[in-house]
Amino acid sequence: MKLLSFSIFIPVLLFISCDSKDRSDGNDILPNIIIIHVDDLGYTDLGCFGSDFYETPNIDKLAASGIKFTNSYAAAAVCSPTRAALLTGKYPARFGLTDWIRSKFQGGIIQADGKNPSGFDVHEGKPLMTPKNPLFLDLSEKILAEHLKEKGYYSVHIGKWHLGQSDHLPELRGFDENYGGCDLGQPPSYFDPYEPPNNNPDYKLHNLPPRKEGEYLTDREGDEVVEFLKRNKDKRFFLHWAPYAVHTPLQAKEDLIEKYQAKESGLQNNAVYAAMIESLDENIGKLTSILENLHLTNNTLVIFTSDNGGLIGNPNNVVTNNAPLRSGKGYPYEGGIKIPTIIKWPDKIEGGLVDNTPIITMDIAATILDIANVDFESDGVSLLPLVTKNSALDERSLFWHFPHYRQNDVVPYTIVRKGDFKLIKYYDDTKWELYNLKSDPGEKINLIDSNPETTSTLNTSIIQWIEQIDALTPVLKQ
Repeated sequence: MKLLSFSIFIPVLLFISCDSKDRSDGNDILPNIIIIHVDDLGYTDLGCFGSDFYETPNIDKLAASGIKFTNSYAAAAVCSPTRAALLTGKYPARFGLTDWIRSKFQGGIIQADGKNPSGFDVHEGKPLMTPKNPLFLDLSEKILAEHLKEKGYYSVHIGKWHLGQSDHLPELRGFDENYGGCDLGQPPSYFDPYEPPNNNPDYKLHNLPPRKEGEYLTDREGDEVVEFLKRNKDKRFFLHWAPYAVHTPLQAKEDLIEKYQAKESGLQNNAVYAAMIESLDENIGKLTSILENLHLTNNTLVIFTSDNGGLIGNPNNVVTNNAPLRSGKGYPYEGGIKIPTIIKWPDKIEGGLVDNTPIITMDIAATILDIANVDFESDGVSLLPLVTKNSALDERSLFWHFPHYRQNDVVPYTIVRKGDFKLIKYYDDTKWELYNLKSDPGEKINLIDSNPETTSTLNTSIIQWIEQIDALTPVLKQ
C-alpha cells in the first residue's frame, strides 16, 4: 500500500504485493473480511455510542469485543462519495464524485457515449456554477473486491450500491454475487415485494426478487448474509453488507414501532427510526451467531461503519438527534460527517478498546489491503499498527470537499481538520468557520475572527490539497 502523494500527508508504510496464497505475516492465514456499511446511521444512534433511546445490544457486544473509534469520519456528508471512498481507498474528490449519484428513476440517464457528464450546473439565483456529479464510479478505479479476488477471496455484495447502473453494478466490479445492489439510493419499500408506489420499472431492487409478502427488507438482507456464509464457510470470503437501513422511507415492523411508542424517550424519540435500528441490530446478531456456529469468528475481520451522519429531517418529522454534535447528514458540521466505527478481529485485536484517533473512510480500504498484502495507492492509512500494536498514527490533515449546493442552506465548501482545529471554507460570500473541536465539540464558537494565523495555515493546506488531487471547484457565473 502506498499513500497517494500530496504534501500534507506523511507516508507511513509501504507494503509489497505477495502471491495470493501467501500468509499475512508468515504465520496466520489471511482472514475472512466483513464490512457492514450502514446507510445514514448517526454517531449517537447506537447504545455503545451514547444513544438515549435506541436499543442495539448486538452492536454493543461487537464494540465490547473489538475496538470502538470515537473520532471516526465519513469521507463525505452524503452517501455515494463515501461509498466510493470505502471501496477505492481514495478521496472521492480525486475522481470528481462529490455528491450523491442520481438514479435512473431520478433522471440520471447515462450519456450515449457511456461517459460521465462534464462541465458545470447553473443554478438560478445562485452566484456559482458547480461541477456536474458523475452517474457512476468509473471502471478505471479498481475497488476492494477486484483487489481481493486476486488474493483468492470470494466476494458478495448485499444491499445498497448506489455507485452506478447497468455496466457498473457490483457483479461487474469484482463481486461474485450481488443481492440488491443497483443504482438506487433508497429502497422503494422496506416490505416485500419492495414495489415503488408508482410501479416505476427503474425504481426496483436488483436481484432481490420477492420471496414472502410483507417480509422486512433488513431481515431479508440478514438471511442472504447467513446463507452466503453457510455456502462459503470453507472459502476465503469478502462480505460487503451495505444495509439500506436506516435510510428513508421510514418504515418498520409494527410490533417494534409499538414497543418504542410505549418507551419513555430522550433527545432521540422517533419510534419508527428506533424500530429500524433494532431490526438492523437483530440481523447483526444473526451474523455474529452464524460466525460462531460455523467456527469462523476468530479469523474473521468485521468492520462496522456508516456512510454519513444521521438525518435530522425537519421540525415536523425529526428523524434522529445527533447531539451533542451539531447538525446532521448533508451539512459540513460534525453531525454530518462524524460516524460510529467498530473493528473486531479476535485473532489480532484485544476486545474492549476505545480509541480517539481521527480516522476516515479511506483508512478502511488501506487497512484491509495491508492485511491482504496488496500493493496499492491510497489516501488512507492502514490502521493495523494502531489496532494490533497500539502504535499511534502520525498526525495528518483530513479533508472533505463538497463543491455543490444542497437544498436551500448548504453552499459549496471544503473542510480541513488538523489536530483539534477544523476550518470550513465556503466558495461564495458565506463567512468561513473555524472551530476547536477539543474545547468545542458542538461547534458553537466560531474562531474565524480571533484566530487568523490558524485560519491562514489551514486555508493554505486546502489550496495545496485541491491542487494536488486536482479537485473540481465551483466557478463564478460569466
